[in-house]
Formats: sequence, C-alpha cells, structure tokens
Amino acid sequence: MNIYFACSITGGREFESVYQEIVAALEAEGHIIPTSHLAQSESVQGERALTPRDVYERDVNWVRECDVLIAEVSVPSHGVGYEIAFALQLGKPVLCLSEEQRQVSKMITGNPDPALKIETYSTVSEAISKAGDFLSSHNKNL
Repeated sequence: MNIYFACSITGGREFESVYQEIVAALEAEGHIIPTSHLAQSESVQGERALTPRDVYERDVNWVRECDVLIAEVSVPSHGVGYEIAFALQLGKPVLCLSEEQRQVSKMITGNPDPALKIETYSTVSEAISKAGDFLSSHNKNL
C-alpha cells in the first residue's frame, strides 16, 4: 500500500524516534512510504534546502498518489494539519496517532469525517499495531 506518513518537521522533533519506528515497521510489511525520509534526523537539514513551493508541490502530489495517510500528531504542526485536511478533501482514509495525554487540535478531534480515525497509544508498539489494524481495514476497500 502507498502510505503518506505525516509528522512534524519544523514544529518539533521530540517524537522523531517514534516516527522512525513506525515507518520502519510499515516498510518491513512491504508498504511504500514516499515520505519515509522525513522520519530521519537529517530530514530537517534536507528540507531547508528546498523552496516552500517545491515542498508544497512535492507533498500534495504524494498525498494525491497515496492510498492512505497516517499522521503522528503528538507534536502540533501546521503542515501536518494541512496534509490531513487535503487528504480528507480527496476522500483518502486518514489515521491520526498521538501519544496518550497529548492535547490534539480540536479541528482534528472534532472532525466528524468518517474517513478520519483518531487513535492514542501508550507505547510505540501499540501505535504500530493500531496503524496495522487501520491498514488492514482499508486494504480490502482499495
């Protein structure tokens, strides 16, 4: 499955190791993740070399091409919020994962779109499991 994985870049990287583990687990299952490099430490520097227009065009094209979007939303990010809304506008299934006790924007938690699923986790393995369940439920619909 082609998965757009969304995570905070400029908003903060305190969950970087979580991003890396989720992406690694999804790739190990054979999924294609064009945004996998964004989970890596060096992505911040690499993204600085791109113009805002380059990032926008690249990312909206990846969202258009994906089957689903999975976002780790424990760290607030304008870009991730935009990507989630854009994917939903296109009718893409979206999973938002956040660590338990993290405050997530009410624009996400209050969204009644049936294509949006919001899950919390206490461990990275639980987040990976919830992502797997989400993908299994949408794999038969694609």
